[in-house]
Amino acid sequence: MDVPGALACGNTFILKPSERDPSAPLLIAEWLQEAGLPDGVFNVLQGDKLAVDGLLTHTDVAAVSFVGSTPIARYIYETGAAHGKRVQALGGAKNHMVVLPDADLDMTIEALMGAAYGSAGERCMAISVAVVVGDVADTLVARLAERTRQLRINVGTDPKAEMGPLVTRQHLDKVTGYIAQGVAEGAKLVVDGRGLVVPGCEEGFFIGGTLFDHVTPEMTIYQEEIFGPVLAVVRVDSLEAAVKLINQHAYGNGTAIFTRNGGAAREFAHRIQVGMVGINVPIPVPMAFHSFGGWKASLFGDHHMHGPEGVRFYTRMKAITSRWPAGQVQSAEFAMPTLG
Repeated sequence: MDVPGALACGNTFILKPSERDPSAPLLIAEWLQEAGLPDGVFNVLQGDKLAVDGLLTHTDVAAVSFVGSTPIARYIYETGAAHGKRVQALGGAKNHMVVLPDADLDMTIEALMGAAYGSAGERCMAISVAVVVGDVADTLVARLAERTRQLRINVGTDPKAEMGPLVTRQHLDKVTGYIAQGVAEGAKLVVDGRGLVVPGCEEGFFIGGTLFDHVTPEMTIYQEEIFGPVLAVVRVDSLEAAVKLINQHAYGNGTAIFTRNGGAAREFAHRIQVGMVGINVPIPVPMAFHSFGGWKASLFGDHHMHGPEGVRFYTRMKAITSRWPAGQVQSAEFAMPTLG
């Protein structure tokens, strides 16, 4: 949510964090208070669905911004709009990265590693599908597998760690269930991250980087957002097939293309039905003032977050028409008045 944008536009703000990680917003509140923000301008409300429904129906709440799964985003949008509120509700994602045969493989592999496994894949901008065009797929998968097995996984306090644990035991079970389903549906499991044990954290919610090859659009691991360190490789014959594949997916949050061909990049950016597009940039949100938001089932509402779109969301247009008569009484006007 765009807290700075909302405050800069003159709004008070209520942040309702997930009950799974409630502490960070309290620290933000402390920092804002130390910076001199008046009491009551930024507020933190802890709770679950009861608290959410209270915000969605309260008469003093004018607008609601949400980031989460698509089913909840749809509920937030429908309920808030039904109560007369402006709503932006960001949902799920299944972000694809297209790799053309002319791409710089060294740069592409490092980009995929960071985008797929950074934050253990628990971010809405994670790349979870690599769409590889042509015969470069064998080389790419082999090098990705080697690099994935070398991931340094440990607790977040380890400065050398590249990946930490998942958020809860329940989510760990969910991610491992997706991996099992991918195997059952016929995808080739190249690197299996299940069963990872970090010394000293045997009860931790750790999983290793996981890599699938020969994934097809019918598979569950392709269709659904896993929200974990699982990268699926889909092989296609052409850029045309890659564009069609991405445009047919239910989600349209972020996408990227890696190529040396400027014409192919422009064609991709023009035709792709996704809200955020990167060209040789795996996660296309490099600046905080860039508008942030997807298309299709990744966003409900008319406005993206941050930047100009955020300002539009947190402000409302008001048209003021005035006339200052110079002592002469105007005759009645029976048509729409004009400023003559």
